[in-house]
Amino acid sequence: MILDCQSQGAKYVLKSPTSLPNAGGFLWNQQMLIQANCRGYAIAQFMQPDAGKYVSGPALEAKTFMQPEQPYYANHPGRFFYIKDNATGELFSAPYEPVRAPLARFEFINEAHQISWLVECQQLRVTLCLRLPTETAIECWQFSVENLSDNARDISVYPYFPIGYRSWMNQSGQYNSELNAVVCRSIEPYQKVADYFKNQSLHELTFLACERSADSWETRQHEFEGEGGLHNPSAIQNTTLANGQANYCTPTAVMQFKLKLNQGQSEKLHFIFGPAKNSEQISKYKKQFLNNAEQTFAQLGEQYQAYLAQGEGVLQVSTPEPEFDAYVNHWMARQLYYHGDVNRLTTDPQTRNYLQDNMGMSYIKPTTTRDAFVRALSQQKSTGEMPDGILLTAGAELKYINQVPHTDHCVWLPICLQAYLDETGDYALLDSLLPFSDSEQLLSVSEHISLAMHWLDKSRDERGLSYINQGDWCDPMNMVGYQGKGVSVWLSLASAYALKLWTQILQEHLGTTKPEMVFFNQQAELMNQAVNQHCWADSWFARGITDAGRVFATQADKEGKIFLNPQSWAWLSGAADARQTGLMLTAIEQQLHTPYGVMMLAPGYTAMVEDIGRVTQKFPGTAENGSVYNHASAFYIYSLYHIGQADLAFEQLLKMLPKQQDMLQRGQLPLFIPNYYRGAYYQFPDEAGKSSQLFNTGTVAWYYRILLEQLFGVRGSKKGLIIKPQLPSHWNTATIQRRFRGALFTIEYQRMVGITEQQVFVDNSPVEAQCISDFSAGNHYQVTVNLPIGLQ
Repeated sequence: MILDCQSQGAKYVLKSPTSLPNAGGFLWNQQMLIQANCRGYAIAQFMQPDAGKYVSGPALEAKTFMQPEQPYYANHPGRFFYIKDNATGELFSAPYEPVRAPLARFEFINEAHQISWLVECQQLRVTLCLRLPTETAIECWQFSVENLSDNARDISVYPYFPIGYRSWMNQSGQYNSELNAVVCRSIEPYQKVADYFKNQSLHELTFLACERSADSWETRQHEFEGEGGLHNPSAIQNTTLANGQANYCTPTAVMQFKLKLNQGQSEKLHFIFGPAKNSEQISKYKKQFLNNAEQTFAQLGEQYQAYLAQGEGVLQVSTPEPEFDAYVNHWMARQLYYHGDVNRLTTDPQTRNYLQDNMGMSYIKPTTTRDAFVRALSQQKSTGEMPDGILLTAGAELKYINQVPHTDHCVWLPICLQAYLDETGDYALLDSLLPFSDSEQLLSVSEHISLAMHWLDKSRDERGLSYINQGDWCDPMNMVGYQGKGVSVWLSLASAYALKLWTQILQEHLGTTKPEMVFFNQQAELMNQAVNQHCWADSWFARGITDAGRVFATQADKEGKIFLNPQSWAWLSGAADARQTGLMLTAIEQQLHTPYGVMMLAPGYTAMVEDIGRVTQKFPGTAENGSVYNHASAFYIYSLYHIGQADLAFEQLLKMLPKQQDMLQRGQLPLFIPNYYRGAYYQFPDEAGKSSQLFNTGTVAWYYRILLEQLFGVRGSKKGLIIKPQLPSHWNTATIQRRFRGALFTIEYQRMVGITEQQVFVDNSPVEAQCISDFSAGNHYQVTVNLPIGLQ
């Protein structure tokens, strides 16, 4: 078994660097993020105030967001340690790259608060451990080497942290003996005078510091590699490094530490690595993290665990599915917390991402969710339109995709708000007064959202279908409506669902029905009717109508014949009747289901379709072009529970998680749900199931919501906790702990013979209407839920 699951999934140990070569884990704090893989490669970024990098590859890189399926190569940035036997010249590296020497033992160990490696080679045991502070953009490393042989050993240890090609204007590197650090400098290239002043906030330095002085060092990448290459660098073949200074050449950070180890003896070294504004800041970091280094390193672990405890969530489970339990209990809330606490380390998150990520924070830090709604609605236009991105800091600007107009952002307001209101009962939020981005007029949150619903209603064509402009939820569907005529079936259905949901929220808040609410419901029904009239395509709903009037995603299309999202949201909006539902379920099963989940569309496009857009240019089976796109899969699962398809829904929930049986194909550890797995299952079956390795995804907030509201049926309401589970039919028992409004509920589910309907008991007393309303914060309640045999 290449993967050892320990502590019921709190700790995973990968025992091969080659079986899952791209498998990795990630750590973050409010200033930085690092993703490190089992072989030692790493991708890191930090806030300054926008996200930036402090190391690069060997060629000048374009600035972009985190990428899926990140390719690794010999000179890719990483954190490596060479170990040389000074007597024999034998060499290996930890964790595995760049030498790739045969190892007697390898362990890549992922825990929530740290990433570590254990390597044994040439009768030496090397242990590496990476931890982060909770607030500072610094990597803290502990290196340990132990002599396992019967003889004394004379070795050299060379930490090698490549810096890369950072600037065509000015880059350099040198060793600072006062700091015991290699300090590399790069000046951000620019042309415009205004950028000089803008760049004053940037960190020009990247440094590697140790608590003890290096015996020698090298800062020139080409001199370090020499003719030997990274697998056997020329510089290491010598007795000492050359103490070279990088003057306008690609810098690197390499030090040499000569160690003598008796039998059984071990030595530790501590390093800090990261960006800095100046030498004074490096000196401050060195005092903070390297004075009393071992004690400080231990404290970092405790502090980071305390930080993660703030995001522990409200659900713990014990079910017949141990791999499912492991993710839910130890990793799901962690991934959710990352998204909501640092907003994917961006200063202008897309509005839909911002709202959905913060929907997830309803279950972790509801005050953060409340603040997010206030911030987002304060940037709404007085017309009701929401911006494409939400600006989080002074001076932030809309970048990348946020400069392209999309039409779906208003949809997410009631959808995400519903989760917050259910969890908190904070209907007072709806009465809070807020301005607009283009007006100081103060209107209530309720009025803001009603304006957004009116904007959705008005943004329709003569058929009653929603304009798509240059994209809806599917960003790269950018040419369906760029001429101002194309429409989105998904957005029409999502708008209908949002209008109905908003009406329900208003009804709950006001306790009465007002004319505007009647109007919203009427318009939702008209949207559903319009979709059925113009876009029902025999056995499923089409995806849209182009500027030229072509209905696409039908039987007539050879590629992109069927899309998942319109089907899911037709169930949520109520557009699909029972006959249509049967046809849709069959079509999805036949054309979209795979062993790794459900594909977003099929068949994947293999050539540009100019009236659809750049989604058709993506490689088939990747991202939005027919991958198992987990965000869309989550919508599908949510809608399946909505129509009572609990067994099918749970089957899809499990398929989102890497399992021992298919881990080699997916190539990912079960530490997070990726944004996609490769699709195009019938076109490229050998690649299908491969993980993107990208943990940025709106999926996880929906996964959490699905577990609470639908699978375990412990959904909040204004009155209390509603118990309405939809357990898979093969589960006879399950137990959960659910925190809700300060109270703790231990809930035991059991199927029983002889009953015909659900029974709920709290501390042995029956509950009427399946809603627990008589509870107090700080108390612990024992709940029993009896379910009839065969009830999902």
